Amino acid sequence: MKKKGLAKNAREFDQRFDAGEDVHDLIDMEKAKVVRHGKKVRLTIDVAESLVNELDEIRQKIGVDRGALIKVWLHERVMQEKTTRKAS
Repeated sequence: MKKKGLAKNAREFDQRFDAGEDVHDLIDMEKAKVVRHGKKVRLTIDVAESLVNELDEIRQKIGVDRGALIKVWLHERVMQEKTTRKAS
C-alpha cells in the first residue's frame, strides 16, 4: 500500500484524522510549535443539570472530558465572533 504524504493543510489533517487514519506520520515535527496562551484563569459557572447531561452524552461519544469539550467550544465561538465583527 502506498504511503500518503503530509497533510497539506489543517482541513485535510482533520478529515484524515476523523476518518480514523493514523496521523502520526502526517505531522512534520520540524514545523510543529507549541502555543501557550498565557496565564490560566478558573471560571465557575452554574448550568442546568439537563445541559450537563447533554454535554456528557456528546463528550462520551467523542471521547473527551467535559472541560476539554467546553474549552474547544468556547474557543470556536470566540473565533466565530471575531470573524463576524471583522466582516461587519
